[in-house]
Amino acid sequence: MKLQVPFIELPLRFDADVLAGEIEVLGETPWRPHPQGFAGNSMLPLVAAGGDAANESFAGAMAPTPELQRCPYLTQVIASLGATVGRSRLMRLSGRAEVTRHADQGYYWAERVRVHVPVVTQPNVRFECGEAAINMAAGECWLFDTWRQHRVLNDATQARIHLVVDTVGGGEFWDLVGQGRPHPAAGPVPWDPKPLAPGPDPVTFACEAVNVPTVMSPWELNGHLGLLIADAVPHPLLPQVRQHTMRFARQWQGLWAQYGDHPQGRDQFRSALAAYLEVVALPGSQLQLVNELHWMRALMAIVGRVAVVAEDAATGSTALQQHALGDNA
Repeated sequence: MKLQVPFIELPLRFDADVLAGEIEVLGETPWRPHPQGFAGNSMLPLVAAGGDAANESFAGAMAPTPELQRCPYLTQVIASLGATVGRSRLMRLSGRAEVTRHADQGYYWAERVRVHVPVVTQPNVRFECGEAAINMAAGECWLFDTWRQHRVLNDATQARIHLVVDTVGGGEFWDLVGQGRPHPAAGPVPWDPKPLAPGPDPVTFACEAVNVPTVMSPWELNGHLGLLIADAVPHPLLPQVRQHTMRFARQWQGLWAQYGDHPQGRDQFRSALAAYLEVVALPGSQLQLVNELHWMRALMAIVGRVAVVAEDAATGSTALQQHALGDNA
């Protein structure tokens, strides 16, 4: 999700030693290689589709994995965010390793933030986002702008472990963000983070159940297209792309008023999308975004593959499930 600043620290503090103790008890067996095979990167699923740690899908009803169910304080930390939780993990970065520089462009990331809680870390682990660079200390709670170019460098010899929670948020969560401390900040920000001690009673949290549209609503579509147009680097072909895009958005709204997401209209939506992608492909291929992404590839990732369910969705293979994993910092 695009944020106004590179980093926001939330006013929460967690007991990193207790978290580290719960993780240590899980052992090495539940850890898995990074899905994209990045050297020095591994992960342990905590919330996954169907609660299945082996399921890497972005789509479907999310639930805690058996490993998270063994960790009461990790569960408490996630619940304290007041958010509807999507796919979430422990992310481990070996010593002398890095998460290479990139920006997130998939549909999944367009409306989700990544919450980072460092559990095991060192002062010389550096998280870069845009022009900013910080060290996230153990027990702190951070968001970062996944739409900007970012990377992580672990110059220490020990591994870094973060709890990483993906979420669209919720009322309580965005209240927390409103109380957060932006970085870089324009001036002094009063700061009194609330500590969360391990509690005696089990807690639960809300998980995503609906995360992929069968037909994208015109309001969601306009939001994605508006971001892509607004963040395009000025180019002589941009007005042409904008004109095609505005016509497509209006056509989509007309079809929505006629059919909504009823199956009867799916073919018309698919035809409209295909015609738009064809007419915008050539001029769009000349455009770049301010975050250095290729404009047409971002359009395909956020809209083209997801705006209407694929014809083979009855087999359980939706467009989003077919889309490759983006990145994990």
